[in-house]
Amino acid sequence: MGVKKKKEMQVTALTICHQDLETLRSLADVEGKNLASLLLHCVQLTDGVSQIHCVKQIVPLLEKADKNGACDPSIRSCLDILAGIYLSLSLKNPLKKVLASSLNGLPEFFLTEAVQSFTSRLQEELSTTDVYSYRKVIDNISSCMENFDVGRAGVSNLLKNVLHFMQKSLTEISEENRKFAGNHIVQTQLMNDLSVGTRVSVMLVQKIQDFQTLHVRISSSPTWQSMCGLLSIFTKFLIDDHLLQTIQSTSGLAVILFIKAMFHPPEEIPDLISSLLLRSVDCTSIPDWFLNCCRSLCCADVSQSTLLFLCQGTLTMLDWQNGRMGPSGEALLLNIVHVLFTLSSQIKESTLELFFSRILASWTNSAIHVLESSSPSLKDSLNGNSSIVGKLLEYVYTHWEHPLDALRHQTKIIFRNVLQIHQLTKEKSDSEASGLAADRFICELTESLLRLEWHVKGKYMCLGCLVDYTGIGHILALAKTIPSQILEVMGDQSLVPYASDLLETMFRSHKSHLKSQAVDSTWIDEWHETWVSPLLFILCEGNLDQKSYVIDYYLPKLLNCSPESLSYMVKILQSSADAKSGQQSFPSLGSYNSTGALGALMACLRAARAHGHLRSATDVWRNLVSSARIKQGLIHQHCQVRIDTLGLLCESNRSTEIVSTEEMQWIQFFIAYNLNSQSPGVRQQICSLLKKLFCRIQESSQVLYKLEQSRSKHEPENELSKQHPSVSLQQYKNFMSSICNSLFEALFPGSSYPTRFSALTILGSVAEVFPVPEGQVQTVYQLSHDIDVGRFQTLMECFTSTFEEVKILAFDLLMKLPKTVVQFQDSEKLQGLFQAALELSTSTKPYDCVTASYLLNFLIWQNALPSSLSAYLQTQQAACGDGDTSAIVVEKNTLMVIKCLLENLEEEISQAENSLLQAAASFPLYGRAHCITGALQRLSLNSLQLVSEWRPVVEKLLLVSYRLSAVVSPVIQSSSPEGLIPMDTDSESASRLQTILSEIQPRDTNDYFNQAKILKERDSFDLEDLNASVPDIGASAEIKGKERKTCDVTAQMVLVCCWRSMKEVALLLGTLCQLLPMQSTPEPRSGLLTVEQVKEIGDYFKQHLLQSRHRGAFELAYTGFVKLTEILNRCPNVSLQKLPEHWLWNVLEEIKCSDPSSKLCATRRSAGLPFYIQALLASEPKKGKMDLLKITMKELISLAGPTDDSQSTVSQVHALNILRALFRDTRLGENIIPYVADGAKASILGFTSPVWAVRNSSTLLFSTLITRIFGVKRGKDELSKKNRMTGSEFFSRFPELYPFLLQQLEAVANTVDSDAGELNRHPSMFLLLLVLGRLYPSPMDGTYSTLSMAPFIPFIMRCGHSPVYRSREMAARALVPFVMVDEIPNTIRTLLAKLPNSTDQCFRQNHIHGTLLQVFHLLQAFSDSKYRLNAYFQQELADVAVCTRAKLWLAKRQNPCLVTRAVYIDILFLLTRCLDKPTKGNQPALEHLGFWGDIRRIISRSELITGFPYTFTVPGLPQYLQSLTKLAISAVWAVEAQAGEQARDIPISFPQLLESSFPEVRLLTLEALLERFSTAASGLGEKGLPPLLWNMGGTFLMLAMKENHPECFCKILKILHRMDPSEWLPETEHCIHLTPKEFLIWTMDIASNERSEIQSVALRLASKVIAHRMQTCEETRDSMVPTLKQWVRLVAASCGEHLPTESRLAAAEALTSTTPFLLTSPDPVLELQDTLALWRCVLTLLQSEEQAVRDAATETVATAMSQENTCQSTEFAFCQVDASIALTLALAVLCDLLQQWDQLAPGLPVLLGWLLGEGEDFVVHVESTHQVEDYLFEKAEINFWAETLTFVKYLYKHLSHLLSKSSWCPLSPESLRHLHRTASEQCHLLSQLFRELPPTAEFLKTVEFTRLRIQEERTLACLRLLAFLEGKEREDTLVLSASDSVAETNPFTLARTETAC
Repeated sequence: MGVKKKKEMQVTALTICHQDLETLRSLADVEGKNLASLLLHCVQLTDGVSQIHCVKQIVPLLEKADKNGACDPSIRSCLDILAGIYLSLSLKNPLKKVLASSLNGLPEFFLTEAVQSFTSRLQEELSTTDVYSYRKVIDNISSCMENFDVGRAGVSNLLKNVLHFMQKSLTEISEENRKFAGNHIVQTQLMNDLSVGTRVSVMLVQKIQDFQTLHVRISSSPTWQSMCGLLSIFTKFLIDDHLLQTIQSTSGLAVILFIKAMFHPPEEIPDLISSLLLRSVDCTSIPDWFLNCCRSLCCADVSQSTLLFLCQGTLTMLDWQNGRMGPSGEALLLNIVHVLFTLSSQIKESTLELFFSRILASWTNSAIHVLESSSPSLKDSLNGNSSIVGKLLEYVYTHWEHPLDALRHQTKIIFRNVLQIHQLTKEKSDSEASGLAADRFICELTESLLRLEWHVKGKYMCLGCLVDYTGIGHILALAKTIPSQILEVMGDQSLVPYASDLLETMFRSHKSHLKSQAVDSTWIDEWHETWVSPLLFILCEGNLDQKSYVIDYYLPKLLNCSPESLSYMVKILQSSADAKSGQQSFPSLGSYNSTGALGALMACLRAARAHGHLRSATDVWRNLVSSARIKQGLIHQHCQVRIDTLGLLCESNRSTEIVSTEEMQWIQFFIAYNLNSQSPGVRQQICSLLKKLFCRIQESSQVLYKLEQSRSKHEPENELSKQHPSVSLQQYKNFMSSICNSLFEALFPGSSYPTRFSALTILGSVAEVFPVPEGQVQTVYQLSHDIDVGRFQTLMECFTSTFEEVKILAFDLLMKLPKTVVQFQDSEKLQGLFQAALELSTSTKPYDCVTASYLLNFLIWQNALPSSLSAYLQTQQAACGDGDTSAIVVEKNTLMVIKCLLENLEEEISQAENSLLQAAASFPLYGRAHCITGALQRLSLNSLQLVSEWRPVVEKLLLVSYRLSAVVSPVIQSSSPEGLIPMDTDSESASRLQTILSEIQPRDTNDYFNQAKILKERDSFDLEDLNASVPDIGASAEIKGKERKTCDVTAQMVLVCCWRSMKEVALLLGTLCQLLPMQSTPEPRSGLLTVEQVKEIGDYFKQHLLQSRHRGAFELAYTGFVKLTEILNRCPNVSLQKLPEHWLWNVLEEIKCSDPSSKLCATRRSAGLPFYIQALLASEPKKGKMDLLKITMKELISLAGPTDDSQSTVSQVHALNILRALFRDTRLGENIIPYVADGAKASILGFTSPVWAVRNSSTLLFSTLITRIFGVKRGKDELSKKNRMTGSEFFSRFPELYPFLLQQLEAVANTVDSDAGELNRHPSMFLLLLVLGRLYPSPMDGTYSTLSMAPFIPFIMRCGHSPVYRSREMAARALVPFVMVDEIPNTIRTLLAKLPNSTDQCFRQNHIHGTLLQVFHLLQAFSDSKYRLNAYFQQELADVAVCTRAKLWLAKRQNPCLVTRAVYIDILFLLTRCLDKPTKGNQPALEHLGFWGDIRRIISRSELITGFPYTFTVPGLPQYLQSLTKLAISAVWAVEAQAGEQARDIPISFPQLLESSFPEVRLLTLEALLERFSTAASGLGEKGLPPLLWNMGGTFLMLAMKENHPECFCKILKILHRMDPSEWLPETEHCIHLTPKEFLIWTMDIASNERSEIQSVALRLASKVIAHRMQTCEETRDSMVPTLKQWVRLVAASCGEHLPTESRLAAAEALTSTTPFLLTSPDPVLELQDTLALWRCVLTLLQSEEQAVRDAATETVATAMSQENTCQSTEFAFCQVDASIALTLALAVLCDLLQQWDQLAPGLPVLLGWLLGEGEDFVVHVESTHQVEDYLFEKAEINFWAETLTFVKYLYKHLSHLLSKSSWCPLSPESLRHLHRTASEQCHLLSQLFRELPPTAEFLKTVEFTRLRIQEERTLACLRLLAFLEGKEREDTLVLSASDSVAETNPFTLARTETAC
């Protein structure tokens, strides 16, 4: 939002030669009124815009001269100079167009003179001979032809010369281009010139009238010769595939245009072009000139691209209107489309595919033009049922999912044109009489489109075209629920734009249709019912993604179409929201996932306001939604509701709309509770919306300032004048100041990452939107005015965050502030900060060096470096005068810092060369290098002032980088760098380390490999072992524990030191390459890098990419190398430009030769080799021909293929690994697609290799190709529709895979079916089935494709006979997509017929199993299809059931194989699901067929009844048991569902199943029962609990006592939890001989001792029992107290953050269920201590890091707020609130309850203890901070959500409020004394600990410093309250003294006041 500043126009001023200038001076008159004077004045101006105004005065001046009738000779000279000026201006200079426009208006009197001048000047231009000047002349010819009459006349006069020049220039440019082959920078420019030249030639022929009679001219004329020459050139361009395709495309246009202009008679042109396209030119019947010019087109074979561009030229350049070309034109039209269809299957290249789609769309446009007046035969050839239209639709269907957007767009054009073509081919009488219903083509097309799945993007586009063509009525008649269907898919981001566009097309069409037919306004109700009602349902009940996309895409379009619908929507939603909030029970508010009516209401109002459908904001607040509703929305539990409510406040269609007082108050309320959002998307939206609000404030304030100035003159009657502008401006200022105060307060110690991110981002927006005022501009607010020393220090401390985003935001914010705000004064502070940065740069914690980098950059840019640094570098630094600009100051500071860092780094490298172990432990080298890179990246290195100073620094940087790399590379290049991780802390690890290091010694030379050392404390280093000259760099990291400890320098520390150092070297070198200007000569003035240095850097990267073994090292070397290659490719120096190509050829040769001595890594997926080649190819210019990619892919694919030569195995592995990397590289885009088929072949064939390495690499490549072809898997479904493709689309994109896959599959099937099939397991079967399983048939597949999927089916069926179980499963899954849904029943019947009969003697169980699996998967697909309820398909399934019964023996004991028996039973189970519903009043098909009788017999004779003679050693027993149990349960439910059936008909009872000795049976049974009990308990079931399950409580109790299988036991407890305790609790004594109380204790014992899931279920069950007994047994409450105490301890033990999420969720649910009885009861049952312990659990859970746990705890708070005695405690009773505000609401309710219970006196000490953190044992914390060991990757206590001081702030606020309300002092002096003593001791300890910290502790000891700060705030808050309780007049007496004592010890610390409280 906000008004964009208009971009200022940049115009280059015109200049003229000295001779013309003198001429003008001589002709100018004294008065300065003639044309020469005007031109002289114009030329002398230096501003182009002023010159434009001058040029516009030329014509008025000449018109005046014309009226006078004077023909001044000076005018001729001026016109001549004007012609020169015009031709000298560049093409894009606005002056050129203005001059042309002015000269177009010349009086006729001067026209002839002007044309002569232009002709003369142009003739001079045409005589140019410099190839590189031709482009300017061509541009001038082009501009003369473009809307410039004088220029066009000049070109016509010189037509012969112009044509000759065009011929000469194109020939010479083409030759020059050939000479510079390989220099792509020069070639790019030359090819661009060729393209422009060709376009201008086409323009000449089109716009010069003389060409109409050109054919009668004699062939010897120069013009004719030039035309022939140009035609020859264009023909040559057209067939030259080395040129850019844009040149070939334009040449195709030019060839056809020149033929059209030159060939006679014109009637024969269509036949001539037809013969060219069909390759059937009769060379004897065509003119010689044509044969000479176009011989290569007539006689030789031409490429696909040539034919394609000829078709394009024909369609574009010939006149297709109104059938002017007659029958031969119609024949040509048909010939073109046949040629295009032939090319369609041959073209692979993505750019040609795009050209092809445009040309095909162009053909459909031409066909429409021709059909408007065509012969009947053409109409027959193009009607809806013709093969041409069929093929066009086939093209649309196979390309509508293409990855290229532009190509998908063309398919839409083609489809729309096909509909129009069909319309034009129908006879008028037919179309009038028959109407839409009888149009078979349209009806079939619509139905087939509707049958498609909604994940197909093309469906939306085609349906949209059909709606435009037929209207919406026809589609709504076929699919009434289509609006809901489309809205359902709007949760998928990739489909949202398509779905919303289709919906818009539909509802607009429907509205206009209803409106046109309606007689009154009732039509709107039908429209609302169709389009608005489904929308409101989604907004209330849809999932989060779905709602957000519907709000963003669909809702605004609907409101734009029908603004009046808003009131309808608001009315419905208001009543719904009122109904919900009016109910007094919390469960009615819905689940967390449902935003409900309130969310929908906010979404609708937000969209309406943002798009201007609300008259004013005040209307919204007063009439549409209440203030309470807004506040509920701002803290709603669902983030989308919060965002929509905030959007309603912030967004407006008017950027200057005044922000009201209410809006400002609500925004402040929102910020208080929403900064800590864990969702990155929500945070971004909050920050974005608030920025819009700030822009509105800024822009409306400008209006208010203007209004204030004009107020004295008049009183305007409008919205702005309701209050005085100065009042509004003051409100704005106060509001912004208040917001910034809140944001700075949010940066308190220990604040979470989300809070800091949000606060800093919003502050950054404030600084950006309200800039420092310049000139007359007024700004209502300046952030700098609200920043003091404390806040500045707070921002600085943000650098210590472990999240780099926070560092970046803080740094950017500090940089936006004026330097006066952030200016340092104290030199000691500067020195301290700089020293801290240097110390952090050598820290062993990797994130510390990032902090150091930001700190140093800040000091550099703020010119705040300590003076000592200047003295330190006095001899080296450049002398700068007093008048230094800020840029040179920054440069000077950067130079000093880099020199300082460099010197330190050199010294450390020298020590590392002696002992790398010591370096890794004390001063890892990477930190310094990181800081150097960070400083360089912030500097604009292309505009340096101190070049002479920088050059030696850069040289030294390179040398130091190479030295550093040499020190660490032996580890990185060793055989197994990651293996060096002995992590033990004892001394034995030294010997292990030595052993491992000696193993890799051959590659490594550093002396630390000869002896592994143990580093002790700094003061006990052995000076003989370690260099005595090492400075005490790590003094601040000394371990100060009571006992001396040794620090074991693990190999992990060494490795991290090494690979991070390599990473920093790579990034540093990459930065140098990218930023520093290069020099080609040894002594330049501006260059900092020499060519030799660049080559050295390239060699360095090459060496490390090809030899490093550690992934971290070579991945980052790759990053630096990419930067280098990008620079080299843009470099004008040819030797540097060719380096990447040279490196590529070298490495390909090395791969090919596979020399045993090669250093290329053949393991680790070829290590850095793929990265190396990737970098070389990815940096190749994309607009070129990508020759390097083509050659490399050809080489690699030939190497990756199967080979008999064992020596080439390494080459094959390298090739496969490199191909994988290239196919994964998104930067290569569609350019890599043509090689996918070959890659797939190589991977499938490679899988058959006997060498494991080849198979492994082939598998990895195959996996990458699957992702590349079918897209990234976005869900858990392995075969998600989103990651699949229709067979026709797949094989049209990769046609060569069709015969390959078919051939491979046939070979596999033959192997499987052979007699020795068990022995020959074809390895590639898995991959083949994996590919084929991702294809599916489409209802749109026509009969015009030769790539049918049918031939695959028999082979896949045969693969089901494989001896490998997994292969049989895959074959079954792969078969499903190949069978159309309506073909499934027939296919199943065919498969069943193949099964053996029980009487057959010889059969293979593998074959039976494979066939049954195929039947099962086909049946499953059919049962999931949308045809399930169709009567015809029900009949088909009944036939299948009959066939199944014929093979029933397979489910009985006659079949000895349990595996096949299990699958057959699964099929029976599926059939029971599909045929379970009666049709048309008949009884269910299964009963009618006697199917249930068969099933009952199977179950009654099965092992479930008779017992099991098997053990688990029998194959397939668990699977068989599960299948049989599922069928048995299904049979039980079926009998139960049939009314009037006797119990004896039940084949087996649930108690029988539950008594089974096999846990599989019990578990499945219990799962089925749990589902029924859960449904009944939630009230979702229609009939409640079935009678079969009544009175089963006793059964479950007995089962619980004896069950020993954990999962079964867990399910039993869940069922008891789901059941009503009143049904089973009274039975405990009778069934299990335990009283209810004893059962409760038993349950709690389980919850105390069992594993997490059982523990959490038991806790839920115990809580439910307690709630039940508390509710029903009033007299036993006191007797329950001991049991309740045990339960309280159990709940408290389940709330720890270290426990599994499930345990904490169970605790939250337990608290929620008992809240009315234990937490909020007016008459507490528990002692106060226990009740407060439960409340403490709630508060702990509300601060959990898990969103789900917080939400569950929030439900507890909501239940607590909704009780009768607590609903007045807060204003949010019965509301769904977020955890952030639930914390403060919980404390409010608790304080209110303490008053209600009259327990303030005993309760307050406990709450003050919470405030002080008594239970958290701060002293132990403090001691542990000093004894903690420094682990390498152990970060600080990172919190993502919980914030200690937020809790302290809320608790302090509520306790203050509680105490201020109390009229008496509730605490005794004894209680006060204990608390006061504890707080005072802590305060004293804190002072002492602060004194012990170093001066810059916030940077060097961040964790300890933050912990102390948090405890300090807690202590001070407690002391304030104690002071108040003691009745002190000044509450802050103790606070000040304590605070001062702390602050004195640490002067750099922020003065601590009540910030956190």
